[in-house]
Amino acid sequence: MRVYVATSWKNPHQSDVVAFLRGAGHDVYDFRHPAPGNDGFHWTAVDGGYREWDAYRYIVALNHQVAEAGFRLDMDALRWCDACVLVLPCGRSAHLEAGWAAGAGKGLVIYLAEYDTPELMYRMAGAIVTTLADVQIALMAASMRPGAMV
Repeated sequence: MRVYVATSWKNPHQSDVVAFLRGAGHDVYDFRHPAPGNDGFHWTAVDGGYREWDAYRYIVALNHQVAEAGFRLDMDALRWCDACVLVLPCGRSAHLEAGWAAGAGKGLVIYLAEYDTPELMYRMAGAIVTTLADVQIALMAASMRPGAMV
């Protein structure tokens, strides 16, 4: 199965999730290494002073060629995937990615690597799990019954 792992750069579980899923035979998109020699998108590549931006500067920066290339890689991978695994904790981008995947009819598994607070809209996921083994079970179930999750 082709899997998009959505989470935060700060999430300490991301590399373990990618390694686990690849070890289970899945083709996994890793936003930290989306292509050979590419270490993923960083706002510092647009402007090292990005933390000092106002709203206008941020909107302009979204059209920077580096931001456009990073966005294109992630969106192409979302279109390519069969399922998205949202690994918590994570931020806004990962939640947008997971929501897009669910809306596009992709399988969505939410992995509560760390539980923080309840979220009602997580009900849109086909499965909400607490172990990597359960992530694999949910993905296997989805691959046997396209469009279905456990």
